Amino acid sequence: MDAVQRLLSVEYRVFGRVQGVFFRKYTKEKADQLGIFGWVKNERDGTVSGLMQGTEAKIDNMKHWLSHKGSPLSRIDKCEFTNEKVLDQLDLTSFIIKRG
Repeated sequence: MDAVQRLLSVEYRVFGRVQGVFFRKYTKEKADQLGIFGWVKNERDGTVSGLMQGTEAKIDNMKHWLSHKGSPLSRIDKCEFTNEKVLDQLDLTSFIIKRG
């Protein structure tokens, strides 16, 4: 399978001014636009975390968005990506906003 079609699963955490600025809403919109599955949630420490699954090309696009764009009112200080792994098939079928 070539890199463009390879399926990946990646966890992420975004640091900065990312709560109270519709970051989760815009993250879901971007994921839906790209056809990425997973979830996003606010953490108690003020960060936003999540999991995303999709083709490598789509994941690369989402990594750039999470690291450099975000919601219009957000300020991204850094974004960490962890536990990246290649999948045989996707486990998830939608992208959701987790609460609490």
